[in-house]
Amino acid sequence: MIGRTRSFVVLAAAIAVVGLAALFASVGSNPTRTLDERVHEIGAGLRCPVCLNLSVADSPSKLAGEMRSEIETQLRAGRSPDQIRAFFIDRYGEWILLSPPRHGWNLLPWAVPIVGLLAGVTLWVVFVRRRAPTGGEVTETEHRRIEHELADLEEPG
Repeated sequence: MIGRTRSFVVLAAAIAVVGLAALFASVGSNPTRTLDERVHEIGAGLRCPVCLNLSVADSPSKLAGEMRSEIETQLRAGRSPDQIRAFFIDRYGEWILLSPPRHGWNLLPWAVPIVGLLAGVTLWVVFVRRRAPTGGEVTETEHRRIEHELADLEEPG
């Protein structure tokens, strides 16, 4: 019974850790940020078409600079970050996003780590439960085997 309770506590703790990580990752942004911070945040999610491995926010290319200017212009015009991302997706396609959108087959990269973690914790709990002692009770057969082995260890007198 204790092993089962311990397994439940470990599994509940793992689920809580995953849930808290997801909560902290989805916390809303601060509305009092400066325009430059908002431009950087949007640009950090867009891939530079020239550098490919850098975000628009980090790329030194001329095109990335023009894209940052376009982001700033659209923010000044009152467009939301989602509208600005949609503008660049219409222009370049979904590959412009550094993170895959969370729909369809693109859910796979988001789901695999969570599913893997939960599967690993579950397997660990199952194996720990199997290895847990059975409460210290010794069967009659085990008792005879232990006495026989102890008798073999004694020196003849």
